[in-house]
Order: sequence, then structure tokens, then C-alpha cells
Amino acid sequence: MATDTAGSDTADSEDQHFHTVTRTALSAGVGVAAAFLSASLTAGAETAQIAAQNQTAQLVVIVAIAIQPLLQRLLGVYKDDFGAKDFLFIAFMTFSFWFVTWGIMLTAQHTG
Repeated sequence: MATDTAGSDTADSEDQHFHTVTRTALSAGVGVAAAFLSASLTAGAETAQIAAQNQTAQLVVIVAIAIQPLLQRLLGVYKDDFGAKDFLFIAFMTFSFWFVTWGIMLTAQHTG
């Protein structure tokens, strides 16, 4: 009987770990995808400074952050436990990956 309880705790811990990794990977992936979309929107810009000021490309990350809660609920990552802390985590991860990836892409596009 004690073995069943220990097995249940391990299963819950593994399930929680899986969901945490999935949340992080999904947020990172959406951030990188948003950066590629931003880069494609600014591909014809003359300089990196002009490209970085493109508001449509910046709007991409805002939309990516806004759709994350819905996307993660649809995929079953979050059930009923989605709160402000979770949204802030998603926003931070998505923005961070978008910012770094798009910055690298802008530098690569305009230093050749």
C-alpha cells in the first residue's frame, strides 16, 4: 500500500515535469517563430535600425504572446490552473526568444 502512494507521487511529479517542459518549449518555439515572421516582414529594409522600428514586426510578438494562453489550453498544457504568474512566464519567454532571435537575424541581414 505504501508502494502505491510512492508510485502515485512519482507519476504526479513526472506529469508536472512534462507539463513544465512543454510550457517552456512551446513559449520558446512561438518566440522563435515570431522572430522569423518579423524578419520576413523587414527583409527589404535598408538598415537594421529601420527594420527594428517596423511596428508591424513588433506587433507580431504581441500577437504571439496574446495567443499563447489559448494555444496552451487547447493543447492541454494548462487545465484550470492558469494564472497571472503563468501568463507573465509565457510573455517573458516568448518576448525573450523573439528579441534575441530577431536581433541576431537583423544583424546577419544587414552586416553582409
